[in-house]
Amino acid sequence: MIFRARRSLWLAVILALVNAGCSKDKADAPPTPSPQAAAEAAQAKPVEPVGPPLHVDAARAMQYTREIVAFGPRWDGSKGIEKVRNYLRGKLKADQVEEDAFVAETSIGKVPMRNIVAKFPGTKDGIIVLASHYETNYWLRDTSFVGANDGACTSGLLLAIADQLRGKKLEGYSVWLAFLDGEESMTRQWHTDDALWGSRHLAQKWQNDGTSKKIKAFLLLDMIGDADLSINRTANATPWLEDLIMQAATRLGYQSYFFAQSIEVEDDHISFARVGIPVADIIDTTYGYNDSFHHTPEDTLDKLSVKSLQVSGDVILETIRLINAVGDNPPPQQKAPS
Repeated sequence: MIFRARRSLWLAVILALVNAGCSKDKADAPPTPSPQAAAEAAQAKPVEPVGPPLHVDAARAMQYTREIVAFGPRWDGSKGIEKVRNYLRGKLKADQVEEDAFVAETSIGKVPMRNIVAKFPGTKDGIIVLASHYETNYWLRDTSFVGANDGACTSGLLLAIADQLRGKKLEGYSVWLAFLDGEESMTRQWHTDDALWGSRHLAQKWQNDGTSKKIKAFLLLDMIGDADLSINRTANATPWLEDLIMQAATRLGYQSYFFAQSIEVEDDHISFARVGIPVADIIDTTYGYNDSFHHTPEDTLDKLSVKSLQVSGDVILETIRLINAVGDNPPPQQKAPS
C-alpha cells in the first residue's frame, strides 16, 4: 500500500475549541451549531453494543503469526504462498469456506491468485467483513522478507478471531473473514492498477452477484502488530464507521492507541468503497521502531507485540457489536473514491 501522512486530528480539534471560545458574543449566548456540526455530533453519539462481549486470544494470534512467518517469503507464484494457503485451509477446515481463484494480468505477466473467505452466520440478514492480505511482495522475492507485521500478523489475528466466532450463534450480522491475495504491488514503484488484485477481484465479484448490497461494513486490518501501536484515521474511509471504531476503543480503555494522526492511504479497502460498501482501514503506518523497516527484511517477529494484537483484536470485536447496534440505518456514507 501507499500512504501519506496528514496533520494531527487532535491539533485540529484543539484549534477548533480555541476558536469557538474566542467567538462568543457579548451576551455569552451559546452558538447555534451548523447543520454539518449537528450531523457530526449525532454521528458520534455513543451507541449500546449488541451481543455478548468477545476477546481475542492474542497469544494464539501471535502463535499463528509465527507459523505463517515460518513458511518464509510468500510472494505470488512461490512455494511459500501455496504452503500458507494450505495452512489457512487447515485452520478453517471446520468452517464454511469459499475460495475465489483468478488469474491477474499483472505487469510481470499472468499470475494465479486466490482469496479465501471464511463465513460465520449470524441471526440477522447482513454481513460484516474483516479482511487482511496474506502474501508478501514479489519484488522482494530474492530477499528474506517475511512480512511479519505486513500481512502475517493480521492474517494470524483473523485466525484468532475465527476461533472466537466458531461454534457460536452470532447475535447480529454474519461475519466473514477475507484473506486477500495480491495486495502488494508487483514492482517496487507503487501503482494502484498493478496492486490490490485480490480486493479488486473480490469486490467486483460481490458487486456482480449482489453480495455487496448485503455488506454493512468492511474492516481492513493492516500492520497493527508492531510494539509501538498507533492506529491512524484514514481520509478515504467511511466517517461513521471510524467513529464506531473510536467508540469501541474508548469503551475498552484503548483510545490512546487510535487516531492521533490522519493519513491518506491506498489499500485494499478502496476496492470495496468503490462498489458502495462502508469501509475502514485499521492500519498503523508509523511502525514504531523505525519507519524504514516497512518493506524490508527487517520486518520480523521481534518487532511485534502480543499487547498490540490484544488491543487491535478486542477493538475489532467490540466494533462488530456496535455495527450490530447501528443496524440498517447508519449515517449517510461519504462519496465513494473514484
